[in-house]
Amino acid sequence: MRNHRPFLDYSPEIRRLLYSTNAIESLNARFRRATRARGHFPNEQAATKCLYLVVRSLDPTGSGQERWTNRWKPALNAFAITFEGRPF
Repeated sequence: MRNHRPFLDYSPEIRRLLYSTNAIESLNARFRRATRARGHFPNEQAATKCLYLVVRSLDPTGSGQERWTNRWKPALNAFAITFEGRPF
């Protein structure tokens, strides 16, 4: 039997990231919208470029990487402590 931990047992850093699943769903919706508007692609490279441009349009200045680092670094440290010995 697996050991399921209640949500509130995790540290605040990990819980903050678990709340961000809406951001992931939003990105997937933008991918679907972009590919649906395009219809079809002549090759895989064209599809990859379209998705790349969608991602670039989310952060045109490139300042999002700093925000990502500030947001994820504490969570990655908390994961390392909480799940010691597990590779991730």
